[in-house]
Amino acid sequence: MRPEELKDLLTAMKDGSTSIDEAVRALQDLPISDLGFAQLDTHRELRQGLPEAIYAAGKTTDEVVAIARNLLDHTSGPVLATRTPPETAAGLIDEFPFAIHHERARLVVLRADQDKYPDRPITVVAAGTSDLPVAEEAFFACGAFGLEVTRITDAGAAGLHRILAVQDRLRDATAVIVVAGMEGALATIVGGLTAAPVIAVPTSVGYGSSFEGLAALLAMLNSCAAGVTVTNIDNGFGAAAAALRLVRAAS
Repeated sequence: MRPEELKDLLTAMKDGSTSIDEAVRALQDLPISDLGFAQLDTHRELRQGLPEAIYAAGKTTDEVVAIARNLLDHTSGPVLATRTPPETAAGLIDEFPFAIHHERARLVVLRADQDKYPDRPITVVAAGTSDLPVAEEAFFACGAFGLEVTRITDAGAAGLHRILAVQDRLRDATAVIVVAGMEGALATIVGGLTAAPVIAVPTSVGYGSSFEGLAALLAMLNSCAAGVTVTNIDNGFGAAAAALRLVRAAS
């Protein structure tokens, strides 16, 4: 049930056009859409403010299309397909021509909120060009959530002057998402430059001893900049969802 549908139901019950028994029957529908191969949590938007996202990796194109169609029919918020293989993205575009495919981010946006939170800017910082797939996922997910978002690219710790040159932008942000692989030091640097909440995203970018992002993850978890929050490795979407929660609380 969409939030606006619940509001309409409660309003109708209040003004007497819907009886209590009719309202109970409407609310008795299980908040699950059973597609056979998937059970969609259609109640999530009401609880969390966002519909369930589609994690497309490992699913067939037909499965992703069916899930997307159901979410579009039964929710009103942003609908995103993450980690979308090229052939699945093509299938979604064929079925839903209005969808937008962000190829590098492996993200398909089927429905977005538009400028829902003005004057609450989010800044996404990518340490290096190799971190861009994850940074782009965070950036475009933030945009789909209706957040005002900007990005800073190729500003890693090895060239400290690059992040120092844009520190005013960090201080003006409501939250900063820092995406970095290798040793993950950029999150600590940014955390030391701004009072804004810092959401650190370790990436699997790096040579052998980076252990596919584990080195960056542990470094970010051990940051000496107090209060840095860390997502899982390569989880740009999760960082965007965390930023949305922060903005909603601030709003």
